[in-house]
Amino acid sequence: MRRSIVFTTVMTVVCLFFAANLCAESDEYRVGCAFAVTGAASWLGEPQKNTVEMLAKEINDAGGINGKKLVLYIEDTQGDNTRAVNAVKKLIQKNKVSVIIGPSRSGTAMAAIPVAEAAGIPMISCASAEIQLEPIDQRTNIFKVAPNDSDAIRIIYDHIVARGIKKVGIITGTTGFGAAGRTLMLEMAPEYELEIIADETYSPADTDMTAQLINIRNKGAEAIINWSIVPAQSIVPQNIRQLKIDIPFYQSHGFCNVKYAASAGESAEGTIFPCGRILAVDTLPDDNRQKPVLHDYKTKYEEQFKDHVSTFGGHAYDSLLLVVDALKAVGDDPKKIRDYLENAKFIGTGGVFQFSPTDHCGLDKTAFEMLTVKDGKFVVLGQ
Repeated sequence: MRRSIVFTTVMTVVCLFFAANLCAESDEYRVGCAFAVTGAASWLGEPQKNTVEMLAKEINDAGGINGKKLVLYIEDTQGDNTRAVNAVKKLIQKNKVSVIIGPSRSGTAMAAIPVAEAAGIPMISCASAEIQLEPIDQRTNIFKVAPNDSDAIRIIYDHIVARGIKKVGIITGTTGFGAAGRTLMLEMAPEYELEIIADETYSPADTDMTAQLINIRNKGAEAIINWSIVPAQSIVPQNIRQLKIDIPFYQSHGFCNVKYAASAGESAEGTIFPCGRILAVDTLPDDNRQKPVLHDYKTKYEEQFKDHVSTFGGHAYDSLLLVVDALKAVGDDPKKIRDYLENAKFIGTGGVFQFSPTDHCGLDKTAFEMLTVKDGKFVVLGQ
């Protein structure tokens, strides 16, 4: 009899324990994040981590989402493909998240995509390369908030053509982002009647690109485009200045971090590049549709972290706002979140988004402004 009572009591406690856990789980929305918080790409992932934590606290302090707490599970990929894959697996299998934000880099995103796709978990990449979304019928759960690299090339090529330039030298990093940009620049040049007369590359560890730049100069290039996300973006303009090469110099939207300009010093002056408007918000006209969103994010971030806001942190901001809108509308069922994202429309730091079943980025070249470096600051070109 006593054993029966003890058994019943124990089972009651166990049941209550599991019931309490189930209730606790039902009172929260779980969102996974995979960012390069440390390592060589920490300038991408650290502001992304800061941003989502800042936004999640603001949301939870205001009562959460549908009365439920927003819980973030953040994994550090260190910008490494294997770590990114393991991070996404952990978020899905252990943390039971309903959606994932990140990774930070194109290469790590490409490595993690098959994991998220196989699990049917929507993933909003913070990386740029559009090959992440191709082919669309095999990437049904993959979205991204960074503008397409092809649109960045279009706005650069538009500007080059308008200046009457015909011969271009390109120099690209061998990262996933750099390789994707190189391929597209070569493919798209004929459309603009541009001749790529020099095609040079460098590895992420390289610290001197003078040999490649000499080749570009000797072949008669009328403009140079550097396409990379690594610290070489500061080295290349320094090498150009050392070689006294006096032709227009363009960088990709990977240059959208004012710290790169600071590292390059005077060599960065006059660099032309496409970028989201967050870095030049103060020079935008007041009737710009994005300006209120940009100003709000920039003000909050810089006040809290005492550091410059970045385009890359903005990608995390847009991603989490998208997720929050989805959770409000459809709850935390991954398939319903995916379906919501596929038709989402909103104004974010990256642009005016309009997703569709055939477009999981939702942006075009109007997401970019052409910026330049003036007195060490980023300003809209021509101002």
